[in-house]
Formats: sequence, C-alpha cells, structure tokens
Amino acid sequence: QVQLEESGGGLVQPGGSLRLSCAVSGMIVSANIISWYRQAPGKERERISLTPCGGNTGYAESVKGRLTSSRDNDKNTVYLQKNSLKPKDTAVYYCNAGQIWGQGTLVNVSL
Repeated sequence: QVQLEESGGGLVQPGGSLRLSCAVSGMIVSANIISWYRQAPGKERERISLTPCGGNTGYAESVKGRLTSSRDNDKNTVYLQKNSLKPKDTAVYYCNAGQIWGQGTLVNVSL
C-alpha cells in the first residue's frame, strides 16, 4: 500500500523560509513522478511542482524562483524548500503520486 505523509508546515513570517517533507512508503520515489500541490482558502487545488523520474523539476509560474523540490532516494522522501514566503502562499500543501495523495500540511504565512 502506497502512502504519502507530509510534514514541516506551520506559521512563518513573510519573507521567511520553510521546508516541507513528503515521506513515501510502498513505492520508490526515484521511479515515480512526484508532484506538490497547494490549496489556498477558497481556491482550487493547484499543482506547483512536478518531479519526473529523470530530468528537471518543473514549477508553476506563481512560485518559480522561490521554490525548490528535491529528492532523497536513500530516505525515499521528497522535499519542498520554499523561500521568500508571502501571505498568498498560505495554503494546505499536498504531496501527490498519481492517484495517491498525502493528508496535507498547513503553511500559514503571517505576521
């Protein structure tokens, strides 16, 4: 059974940074496409990054330059490093692999 578990969310001030983790069990992250999504209050869920099995990660225009997704194959974990956070980045962040979703982790950017 494939499971994705996000962690690392919390309250952060504007301009700050945060690293989210997605621990994966039941499949090998290096052999699968892993995406990060977010859903802001009152808005639809949007994909913000997609990491293919090989090649470079693609990012949404809304986060390009402020976000880096990486993968630790030994830990079977995917990370999302977010810098220069803005209040509009407040959302629940989800890890996704095909039909499988994590439970999400809340990031609140506020003073």
